[in-house]
Amino acid sequence: MYKLVALVSCLLLAGTAVAGDGLADRVVVNKSERKLYLLDGAEVMRSFDVALGLAPEGHKQSEGDFRTPEGDYELTNRLIDSDFFMAIQVSYPNAEDVARARQLGVDPGGLIMIHGQPGEPRKSAAYYSKYDWTNGCIAVSNAAMVDIWQLTTPNTPITILP
Repeated sequence: MYKLVALVSCLLLAGTAVAGDGLADRVVVNKSERKLYLLDGAEVMRSFDVALGLAPEGHKQSEGDFRTPEGDYELTNRLIDSDFFMAIQVSYPNAEDVARARQLGVDPGGLIMIHGQPGEPRKSAAYYSKYDWTNGCIAVSNAAMVDIWQLTTPNTPITILP
């Protein structure tokens, strides 16, 4: 047990996962399937149901459009103290997103997260499990969020597919 804790601590400090170490080396979100996959190499380690932004179709264009972005990003900051049960920030917007928003004359938005359920729910538990309800984030159950938190490290790549 001590060796496992030491290994996980070292990997967290290093900030990257390596295939075969028990951690995911990539996260893939398939918006049309409403699924998040944790991958180790080509192997799917775990999959989770997700809820997306209120307007889930298409790539995020601007702040307040309620879309979940599409593309390649990284997992960055981890927030224990958030309005939701745990949260891991996605590195949206990337340089391409900023350039697109600049061309459109809009703010690209930001603070896209993978997170659990609201700390202070305003709707029923059934609503949160059945509908897209975020402002553009990727929401999962609290149990799924614990797994995602434990099986990823900062800088883990995430691909969000249409």
